[in-house]
Amino acid sequence: MAPLGGSPRLVLLFSGKRKSGKDFVTEALQSRLGAHVCAILRLSSPLKEQYAQEHGLDFQRLLDASSYKEAYRRDMIRWGEEKRQADPGFFCRKVVEGVSQPVWLVSDTRRVSDIQWFQETYGAVTQTVRVVALEQSRQQRGWVFTPGVDDGESECGLDNFGDFDWVIENHGDEQRLEEQLEDLVEFVRTRL
Repeated sequence: MAPLGGSPRLVLLFSGKRKSGKDFVTEALQSRLGAHVCAILRLSSPLKEQYAQEHGLDFQRLLDASSYKEAYRRDMIRWGEEKRQADPGFFCRKVVEGVSQPVWLVSDTRRVSDIQWFQETYGAVTQTVRVVALEQSRQQRGWVFTPGVDDGESECGLDNFGDFDWVIENHGDEQRLEEQLEDLVEFVRTRL
C-alpha cells in the first residue's frame, strides 16, 4: 500500500498518559528542528473533526483543553473506538494526508493498532517514544483521574507495549528533560 503522505525520513510516534507532556515535548522538538523540517501530527485532530461534523459540534473548541472537550470526551472515545474497529487505519491515513516535511512527530499515539499501522506503512523509519511523568507531576499540570477515561484503552492501550525506542522522563526536572531532548534532536539530525 502506498503511503498517503509524503515519504518521511523519520516518523516518531509519541505516547504517554494524559498530562505527561506529549504536546510539550513534540512542540519543543519542533521549535528546535524547525516547522519546515518537522510536522506535528495529532491523531485526535481528524477524530475530533469527524466527530464534530457528525454531531453538530464546534471543532475548534474540541481541540483545546476546555471543559467543552471534556464534556464530550467519553462519547468521543467510544465513537472513535467504533471507527477504529471498522477500520484500524482510518485516523492514521487522514492525519498523514498532504504532509511534506521529512520528520513527522505523531504526538498522541494511543493504541498498538496505531503503531502497527505506521510500522507497516513506513517501516524502518518509524520509532516509538514514550513520555513518562510521575503521577504527582501530572496532577500539578491539572490531571485528575477520570473513570472511563484514565482506565480505558485510549489511556492504557500501550501500557504493556514492551520496549519503546525512546523514553523521555518529564517529571519536572528541566535540565534532565533538556538533555533528553538534545539526544533526540541529535538522533533526528542523523536521519536528515
